[in-house]
Order: sequence, then C-alpha cells, then structure tokens
Amino acid sequence: MTSWEHVNIVLRLADIVIEVLDAREIAASRQKALEEKVRRLGKKLLYVITKCDLVPKEEVQQAAHQLQPSVFISSTEKWGTTILKKKLLEIGKGEKITIGIVGYPNVGKSSLINALAGRHAARVSPESGFTKGMQRIRVSPKILLLDTPGVFPREERAKEGLEAARYVKIGAVDYGKLRDPETAALQLLTDEKERIRTHYSLQEEEPEEILEALAKKFKKVRKGGFPDSEAAARLLLKEWQAGKIR
Repeated sequence: MTSWEHVNIVLRLADIVIEVLDAREIAASRQKALEEKVRRLGKKLLYVITKCDLVPKEEVQQAAHQLQPSVFISSTEKWGTTILKKKLLEIGKGEKITIGIVGYPNVGKSSLINALAGRHAARVSPESGFTKGMQRIRVSPKILLLDTPGVFPREERAKEGLEAARYVKIGAVDYGKLRDPETAALQLLTDEKERIRTHYSLQEEEPEEILEALAKKFKKVRKGGFPDSEAAARLLLKEWQAGKIR
C-alpha cells in the first residue's frame, strides 16, 4: 500500500484532521490540495504549528491569527499540548473522536503524537520518511490518533537545487540525501541570513562568503587550505534541520 493510500484511509476514518506545520516555514509546509480534500470529505481541519521554540513568539502568534482554528506548540519543550488536547475535545464536543495526523515528511508529526500521549508512542527519527504506515495511538479514553507517513502533494516532487530548498528547510528532504547540498544551503543563507549570521557570530554579507566562513569555523578545509563548501553546506543543513539554529 502506498503512502497516499494510507493517508486516504486516515482521512476517511478521522473525525478531525490535524495538519502539522513547521513554525519556521508555515506557508511552505502547508498542503493546500490536501486541505481542500479534508473539507470536501466534510472533516474538521485543525492547524498545529510545531517547533515554536525555534522562532520568536510574535511571529507564531501572527500566523496563528491567520490560520483558524490553530494551536501552536513545541513538542520538545512541552508547550501547548494541554491547550491542544482541550481544543480537540472542544471541536469534538466532548465525544469520542478519531484524529488523523497529516503533513510533509519529518515536519514533526511523531514528536507531536509523543507529546500528546506522554510517552514514546510513535517512533521518531531525524530522517525524513521514517513512518512507513498508519499507526494507531490511544491518547485518552476519548482521543484516538491515526498517524500517517509524511507525503508530498501528488503534483509536487522533491527535486535537487533551488526547487528543493523549501523542502530542505522544513526537513521534508533529508540533508544527507542531497546530491547538491551547496545550492540548498545558499538558498537557506539567502532566506535566513541574519539568523544564521547571529547564531554563528559571522560578519560576512554574501551567502557564498558566509558558507566559506562556516567551512573555516567547522574546520572543513581541502588540501591547500581551501574551504570545503560542500561539507560546510551539509553541516549547516544538518544543524538547521535538527533545530539548533534558533
């Protein structure tokens, strides 16, 4: 059974569908076609914005006002999970409910489930696409969660280079699987220059210069003392996907 077949089963079984979004890239982690499918099926949709400890709170609050209903949480810091449980029961009007969890690969679905369940109910891995099939997790007598494999919209395909940059930013494409990490890293540096410069205490302005400075900081150099930009790019993307750059 394909990943999308699992997702379609969950959409039919669920009373409420949670779309998990990455706080660092909320717009990029939305799947509009999937949202429309949820609405066509007559199911209730709840946006859950996770990894909120990685961005300023005011940014998340602004986004939450634009996406309704929504809850913003941090699974690692255990922020917002109680509010989310209350929201689910509110939407379900106190009845027993089945919740479907959907989103891109590695966007934080399994961590969200574990935070809600209060135990390691769903397997968690930093590698995208770790969840292979549907999982059923009982959170409480009234809440049953159905996890799904992370999926890309049918009309999209994760490609190398600039087209993959937004997938790399939300971890949907694992940094270790890129054939061209430099292009993705340079796009990340273009989009998040100030955040990355501040985190690594760098003064360089241009993305190429910043990447070379990072190579020296990471002690990634080739013979002759030349900076190894490819190795530096992989390390930068690794630390971004691991949530180390706040």
